Amino acid sequence: MVRPLLIAQEGGLHCRGGPDTLGLCSPVPLRISDMARGRHAMRAGESVAFALHQVRAGGGPELWTQEDIHTHLRDTVRGWCSWSELHQTYEGPWARLVQLSGLVLQGLTFQPTGAIIAAPTTSLPESVGGVRNWDYRFAWVRDASFTLDALWVAACPDEAEAFFRWMAHAAASDPSRPAPMQIMFGIRGERDLSERQLPHLPGWRDSRPVRVGNDAWQQHQLDVYGELLSAAHRLRRYLGDLDAPTKAFLAGCADAAVTHWQSPDQGIWEIRGEPRHFVYSKLMCWVAVDRAIRLADELDAGERVAEWSRARDEIRTAIEQHGWSDTAGAYTQSFGSDVLDASVLTMPIVGFLAADAPRMRATIDAVRERLTGPDGLVHRYLPPDDGLPGGEGAFLLCTFWLAQALALAGDVEAARDLFERAAGCANDLGLMSEEVDQVGGELLGNFPQAFSHIGLVNAAWAIHQATLFDA
Repeated sequence: MVRPLLIAQEGGLHCRGGPDTLGLCSPVPLRISDMARGRHAMRAGESVAFALHQVRAGGGPELWTQEDIHTHLRDTVRGWCSWSELHQTYEGPWARLVQLSGLVLQGLTFQPTGAIIAAPTTSLPESVGGVRNWDYRFAWVRDASFTLDALWVAACPDEAEAFFRWMAHAAASDPSRPAPMQIMFGIRGERDLSERQLPHLPGWRDSRPVRVGNDAWQQHQLDVYGELLSAAHRLRRYLGDLDAPTKAFLAGCADAAVTHWQSPDQGIWEIRGEPRHFVYSKLMCWVAVDRAIRLADELDAGERVAEWSRARDEIRTAIEQHGWSDTAGAYTQSFGSDVLDASVLTMPIVGFLAADAPRMRATIDAVRERLTGPDGLVHRYLPPDDGLPGGEGAFLLCTFWLAQALALAGDVEAARDLFERAAGCANDLGLMSEEVDQVGGELLGNFPQAFSHIGLVNAAWAIHQATLFDA
């Protein structure tokens, strides 16, 4: 543990120790001992501005005046307003919520590289006092692909080309020794994200441990190929002229899905137990080859279409034979299981099945009846069987998935009601975390969470489209 050196400066302090120097601009005098403390009484209508900025070790950040800080704030507001005017054209229902979610998703993008993080926080718990506390300050291939897909609705995603180029570089490996793609990276493409605990920190409301890093980076998760290629297909108009390495990378994702789809993995929920044959993972391998077939010309991969088509048919057959449970009366979490999992709601969303197909409609009804809590929100699966102790809240993404599936099935009123219930969980700024406590309605988990805002955007769009179709 590093105890940084705090050095008082006129207008604030410098903090030194490690690879960076921090500057805290403060109009309030600070007392420095083991930490910096200050006290300031304010009256209604007054404002006080603080700023924290960073330079590499050896430099000394210039401490800004109050006017400097306010100038930068005004510039920031102008920048976001001009971005919104240029990019945000959605005019369907809940336009303000969709546009706000678009701003959140855009804000999770690291402009220098194009990486998109899952959330800007670490260790905010999934249940208060519990151990399900993770570091989400990384770029998951899945979350980032979902984000780009949602930005297609909420805003013109001008970062799409940068993201795919960044992914091609971050995930590059020796083609003579192919291996499953790493599922997440640091914002500059870092690969080793090893997890460690910080026992000297009590955590939010005594929720320990506080974690830095995330060991999920070492997991095998097959769904990433489908999410990446689905986003590439949706955003193909925005990708420009892809360079040869990026084309090869995307085609290679389809090849990897063909090679690995029969393997077990940890799945979308990053189970910290034995790998399983998750239905969602197989589904997204089907998506990977389906979208690659549609993109074959853009990827200069026409000669691979026959092989991809055979694999697509094989995956579909396997899902229909092993992913359906007569006992559960629904598609389930994994092959041979009777456990329900909300992730199978994505089947109609990705085009695998029509939402009103008998098996899909039965699955939607089963999720509504058995995975929905008394608050009307949807859980990922029940009971939690993922190798970890403790419980968790309802998942907002899963709730929005159900609303989207209902809209696709033609049950627009039920979709609308569920959407309103989930969107109503946002705080006073319209921001959402990953989960909601089913008793008190408290937001839980890292915040703001890309998944939840992605779900809101896509559900609103689906309900809007279903309403237009009915009209």
